[in-house]
Amino acid sequence: MTNQEGNNIKLGVFVIAGLFVLILSFYMIGKNQNLFGSGFELKTRFYNLNGLVEGNNVLFSGIHAGTVKDIAIFNDTSIEVTLVIDKKIRSYIHKNAITSIGTEGLMGNKVVNITPGKGQSATAEEGDVLAAEKIASTDEMLQTLSKTNQNVAVISEAVKRAVLRVDSSALLELLNDRNIGASLKSSLVNIYKATANANKMTQGLNDLVRQMKNGKGTAGLLLSDTAFAGDLKQAMAKVRAAGDNANQMTVQMNDMVKEIRLQMLNGKGPLNTLLKDSVMAGNLARSMANIQKGTDNFNQDMEALKHNFLFSGYFKRLEKQRKKELEASKKLQAAKSDP
Repeated sequence: MTNQEGNNIKLGVFVIAGLFVLILSFYMIGKNQNLFGSGFELKTRFYNLNGLVEGNNVLFSGIHAGTVKDIAIFNDTSIEVTLVIDKKIRSYIHKNAITSIGTEGLMGNKVVNITPGKGQSATAEEGDVLAAEKIASTDEMLQTLSKTNQNVAVISEAVKRAVLRVDSSALLELLNDRNIGASLKSSLVNIYKATANANKMTQGLNDLVRQMKNGKGTAGLLLSDTAFAGDLKQAMAKVRAAGDNANQMTVQMNDMVKEIRLQMLNGKGPLNTLLKDSVMAGNLARSMANIQKGTDNFNQDMEALKHNFLFSGYFKRLEKQRKKELEASKKLQAAKSDP
């Protein structure tokens, strides 16, 4: 009997101890979940919870700050989430804080992240609704990744076709031709020489302009010498006067031709007589014939004098002098033609 009572006492103590441990565990878990601890409530609204459930943790700047107390559908586009926040963190959360849904680790439970907002704002109060940040879900990221993969496949196929076309095109043959490289190198050398010549020409032009500015050379003298400019002006005036005189002479000759023409039409004047009088024309022809005969006789007489022993020496000296002058003229022309 005594042993039975002792066993019952031991059993009772063990059960009481177990209940105490169970109650203590529940209390610790509840305190960690803010079920029994002190806190205040904040709210936020998401369009998609992405697997967030009641009891998930709430983090403020990476620090555990509370738990998710309640989830309720607010309307057809948003879901309201009630957060229980530890009062120790309350003074650090302001009305402009932003909430978002994250994940503990890579594949852990969902959590609500609270990040401080920019600028100054009042401290959050009981029941305030914090703004939510729209973050792409895993499904959306996978869909985007799938579209990206499809686009990469299309681009790869297009690049493949382009490479095949280039591989079979004449451009690749042109690039592989070694003669093209040599020709291109020769062309570049010629371009370099042409550029050097152009630079020399430019330098020469600069020197010419500099000389002109300094009054050197004909162009510089023309631009800077006032006396030369005055002489040139006088020469131009003389040329203009000569042109005017030529115009006057032309007018006078025109008047003379008109007068002669009128005299010929009227049968007057010596020219008309010379052209129309046949007797005078005959006399003029006979006179010209007599002059021709006299010229021939004179030539014969001069030829006879050349062979006369009295005048042959004189004509020989004239011939030698003429030959010397001709040879001197040829030498002068040859000297002028040599560079």
